[in-house]
Amino acid sequence: MTKTRTGRVLTIALATAGSLLLWAAGAPLSGRELLVGQGGTVTPIGPDAIVPAAVIAGVAAWVLLAMLEQAGRQRLYRPIASVVLVLSLAGPLTAAVDPATALSLAGLHTTVGMALIIGLPGLGSHAAGCKAVRTGTAR
Repeated sequence: MTKTRTGRVLTIALATAGSLLLWAAGAPLSGRELLVGQGGTVTPIGPDAIVPAAVIAGVAAWVLLAMLEQAGRQRLYRPIASVVLVLSLAGPLTAAVDPATALSLAGLHTTVGMALIIGLPGLGSHAAGCKAVRTGTAR
């Protein structure tokens, strides 16, 4: 596995772990369940929903980044991913059965999203982009 691939797998794993930690602090440790309404039924949100959602988001973000890198447009990754994160907040904000759940689910989304936005391209890519702008070698 290449260094870049290893870093991206680790980023997805850490994003997932971060969301699980936030869930544990916001649900079981506080004695509450995170409940969402779906089609007239109320469903509890736990690790069985959080882990696949975080991994799917991570893989989708990685595919987007890979496509942008292939086209030489990787600098667009963070703005596009940020817009996707903001749009994804509509789900928890509208499906949660109470404000505390909405806030917790928005926190889970933001945790995973920010980890992927910052971590997938790596911090080095931002520094390299800044250097290219400073030296006049940016495309």
